[in-house]
Amino acid sequence: MYILNVISHFSSAHKLEGYEGDCRKLHGHNWKVRMAVICKDTDKIGLSIDFGELKQQLDELLSKFDHTFLNDLEWFNECNPTSENIARILFLELSKKVNKESCRVSEIEVWESERSSVIYYE
Repeated sequence: MYILNVISHFSSAHKLEGYEGDCRKLHGHNWKVRMAVICKDTDKIGLSIDFGELKQQLDELLSKFDHTFLNDLEWFNECNPTSENIARILFLELSKKVNKESCRVSEIEVWESERSSVIYYE
C-alpha cells in the first residue's frame, strides 16, 4: 500500500454562528490543506497515481473556497464553516473525483493556523 500526499492552500473569511468566543466575529485564515490518497499498487512504470492529477483536483476544488466568505457557500447552508466541516466537505467532494478501484482519498487535513489542524477520514 502507498499513501500519497499533496498540499495546497486557500485564503478566506468566515464567522461561526452560535459560538461564544471571538470566532463569532468575521475573521479570516490562510488555510493549508493536505489530501492523502491510499493506493494498493503501482502501474508498470511504478506510479500509483500521478501527483499532478491529485494536485489539479485539489486546487480545482479549493479555488471555489479561495477569497470567499465561506458562510455564503452552499456547502455551509446547514452548518458552520469550521475546520472540521471544511475537512469533511473536501473529503467527500474529492472522493467523488479521485476514488477508483486501486486508489481512494484516505484523509484530508485542514490547518487554520500553523499550530491548529483537523483530520477527517472515513
